[in-house]
Amino acid sequence: MKNLKLKFKIKNLCERTKKASRILALAGTGAKNRALVAMGKGLVRNASRILRENDKDLNLARKSELPPAMIERLTLNASRVASMAESLFDIAKLKDPVGEAIETTKRPNGLLIKKVRVPIGVILVIYESRPNVTSDCVGLCLKSGNALILRGGSEAINSNIAIFNVLHKELISSGLPADAISIIKDTDRKIVGRLLVESALIDLVIPRGGESLIREVSAKSRIPVIKHYKGVCHTYVDEFADLEMAEEICFNAKVQRPGVCNAMESMLVNRRIAKKFLPGMIRRFRAAGVEIRGSAEVKRIVGGAAIALATENDWYTEYLGLILSVKAVKDVDEAIGHITKYGSCHSDAIVTENRRNAEKFLNEVDSACVYVNASTRFTDGGEFGKGAEMGVSTDKIHARGPMGLEELCSYKYVIYGKGQIRR
Repeated sequence: MKNLKLKFKIKNLCERTKKASRILALAGTGAKNRALVAMGKGLVRNASRILRENDKDLNLARKSELPPAMIERLTLNASRVASMAESLFDIAKLKDPVGEAIETTKRPNGLLIKKVRVPIGVILVIYESRPNVTSDCVGLCLKSGNALILRGGSEAINSNIAIFNVLHKELISSGLPADAISIIKDTDRKIVGRLLVESALIDLVIPRGGESLIREVSAKSRIPVIKHYKGVCHTYVDEFADLEMAEEICFNAKVQRPGVCNAMESMLVNRRIAKKFLPGMIRRFRAAGVEIRGSAEVKRIVGGAAIALATENDWYTEYLGLILSVKAVKDVDEAIGHITKYGSCHSDAIVTENRRNAEKFLNEVDSACVYVNASTRFTDGGEFGKGAEMGVSTDKIHARGPMGLEELCSYKYVIYGKGQIRR
């Protein structure tokens, strides 16, 4: 009986969301922008309330002894709430993709064919830890004309609900359909399974969280899934690198915010400059509290007692903390080979002044974001001018890298004729 009630409850939610999606898809840009600005202002006005709810989650997280990286992602403060509001303001300023003609073709028979952006429909986001995902997803889905169902993790339930309630109130006040955004407040894991079979009512699933969550959703879903797998991000310091620049880039990529998916997890160094570069770089990392796990060659260069010997598993690991694997490599080809084997197709960088090596790296590293002379920490919707992101897709179909407004749209063909028939 309980399972039957849950089934009908989820079905009803999905049906209401689907109905609202058709109304939202036709909403004008002005109406959507006014709602987004009102939502941003609402977050600022209600910041203290949101932070009180966040404190509840943090206290429970500490009692449950959640990993430090997860607690860091869970933590809100006045600055982060202000950034959430700023993202909504930024999204309001962006061009509305809905209805944009991607291309226009006139056929010899006179048919005028337009390829036009349209919303995907109903999007389900299943996420862990980061409460700002609630706000970012609402903003991006609203602007792109998509209805949204949110299912956050139990560790952030109080924060997520507080943020959602503020946004939902402003949505209703703006005259847009109340069912265009919904949040699942029940943390029962069975709910996710019920949602993932509603393929007639939900058009896309985006899981954001740990690798185990993403694999579970991908295995169980009957709905198309865009995956945001782990971020095993590399920086390769080439023999032709400006070493001062390389040090700053590598330090930023690892230390600035280590608990996020675009942080560097593995540093590769050309062995021709390793003896000059590594000792000072490792000292700086260790002074910042970074644990180094190096290859045998790196241990010899730096001094065996200073670092641990990296295992095979270390090269595959997304640490999400102050741990870094380091390897010396022969050349750019070996660096590319290492990234191809151990990377996660997220974000990888080369530091070099050699144009040929830079272009080779850009062409042959098959990741969503590939950098020359910059930190991988820039892989972010806001940094890419998208206002925010739904996640960083490591898939290759439809959307790749930070997912903004255009990536939340599909398209249809609109054809104008003057009585043409096919013969």
